[in-house]
Amino acid sequence: MSLSERLVEAVEARRDDLVALTQDLIRIPTLNPPGENYREICDYLDRRLGAAGFETHLVRAHGALGDSDRHPRWNIVARREGGGAGECVHFNSHIDVVEVGRGWTTDPFGGELKDGRIYGRGACDMKGGLAASIIAAEAFLEVCPDFDGAVEISGTADEESGGFGGVAYLAEKGWFAPDRVQHVIIPEPLNKDRICLGHRGVWWAEIETHGEIAHGSMPFLGDCAVRHMGAVMHEMEETLFPALARKRTDMPVVPEGARQSTLNINSIHGGESEQAADYTGLPAPCVPDSCRMVIDRRFLIEEDIAEVREEVMALLRAVAERREGFRFDIRELHSVLPSMTEKSAPVVRTVADAIAQTIGQPPQYVVSPGTYDQKHIDRIGRLHNCIAYGPGILDLAHKPDEYVGVDDMLISARVMGLSLIRLLTEEGRMADKQGV
Repeated sequence: MSLSERLVEAVEARRDDLVALTQDLIRIPTLNPPGENYREICDYLDRRLGAAGFETHLVRAHGALGDSDRHPRWNIVARREGGGAGECVHFNSHIDVVEVGRGWTTDPFGGELKDGRIYGRGACDMKGGLAASIIAAEAFLEVCPDFDGAVEISGTADEESGGFGGVAYLAEKGWFAPDRVQHVIIPEPLNKDRICLGHRGVWWAEIETHGEIAHGSMPFLGDCAVRHMGAVMHEMEETLFPALARKRTDMPVVPEGARQSTLNINSIHGGESEQAADYTGLPAPCVPDSCRMVIDRRFLIEEDIAEVREEVMALLRAVAERREGFRFDIRELHSVLPSMTEKSAPVVRTVADAIAQTIGQPPQYVVSPGTYDQKHIDRIGRLHNCIAYGPGILDLAHKPDEYVGVDDMLISARVMGLSLIRLLTEEGRMADKQGV
């Protein structure tokens, strides 16, 4: 029996363990924001991976964006060295999940198994992927105990809020330096038959319009900042949104609607602040003198970020020319350049071969509509041999009744394990040379 056949058997034998592991991870509510239970889940992974022979490191991102004594940003990096010299394959998963939201028919942190699916917040995004990578690594270590090189698994903080307390911090500290890690697979939920090569760019900014406070019964004595923001929104509808819809990319972005440039109005806050839920009084009658809008602009690899900024500035200048008393400030919050790994990269070819071997057809190559932690591995770590591949349906991420399919996790674990064989064993390297 070949190594590949033994690996498949070892993964399948761990089906119940995979289910239990995924459920355990879901039942630790690592909500971000604010960043709860990061240490608890890292301690759980520490025990699990330590028992499998990994050398583990718990790393707090001291001073990183979001880190505080109340909500410390904990990460875990685990490494298992092989018997000989070779390259390192790293599986990186984020441990945080977004807010629950409304509309659930199952317990968001119950990890219920029903009809071959495990339900819960983070099930597909991406605790199912984390569990699959652990099962793949453990099966590989059973079958190939004397492999060459190293296997790493990390659980990192804050991907859902930019990754600055997680992968960005680790990359800055050299954990993803190309001389210690050569291949990175991020098990984000892009479907078991897809390889995600990268993501679009992002530019976040806050626009503030200014007015003058006055009594609400005499609004003519003031200047309403909310009305000024209304003019900005009207101009967006009339000019900016149509212009963005005309911009198309050759990047294989999914879903189809994301193959154009997009802009989302993330939030608007104007006038009197909302009171606490137990406040029973009425608002004060005031003309709002400030209104703030946060915008989330996603852009294409064919666009320059300076052009992205200038489009919004030109819109604001156009409103100012036509509107008396219009005053504004704009503040950049966050920016990420587009990233896309070449199809010829070693990790892409390896995972593609493993997918074809497992499901009998070549993978689909896609690009994510939103960013994920590849941006930090690429830009800060300077490691370009990185992809996202993992179980789960992207459209379920952040939705109520989020789930991950058990069979999908098993298939993905097989693909990950077979990729380890191809990259870290002589039999796998020979098969790669022979095109098997």
